[in-house]
Amino acid sequence: MKPNRSFLLVCLGNICRSPLAEAALRDAAAQAGVDIAVDSAGTGAWHVGNPPDPRSQAVALAHGIDIAGYRARQVEAADYRRFTDILALDRDNLAELRRRAPKDSTARIGLLMDAVPGRGGQAVADPYYGDAAGFAVTWADVSAAAEAIVAELR
Repeated sequence: MKPNRSFLLVCLGNICRSPLAEAALRDAAAQAGVDIAVDSAGTGAWHVGNPPDPRSQAVALAHGIDIAGYRARQVEAADYRRFTDILALDRDNLAELRRRAPKDSTARIGLLMDAVPGRGGQAVADPYYGDAAGFAVTWADVSAAAEAIVAELR
């Protein structure tokens, strides 16, 4: 049976923030027994086929989730029909998702942090140019969003 809701989480390269968001949402849904489909992608193509950044892998593993098998991919036109919700991790990627949306798009397009009370309109912290501590902040952001989404779906 197909889940009622499906989520595509999108950042720029699909190696830092969006794989962590995917992992957090998958885990939160599984823990709560909520049946959803979850994937992640990037608006850019630089990292297609690559695993997540080692720092993303480390922070996910520290929370008991192995994302080493994830592979970066780019958003494609079919995603706008395949997923019920496409959630960007920042405003620039949100604008790009809206710009690329085909006329027959059925997905709701929004910002991930809009799910978190008091965090509407905010971006998930981008840790790429920083150190491991930045990835912990990103994990906290995406985990808060995952918990809020799952709570809404319950």
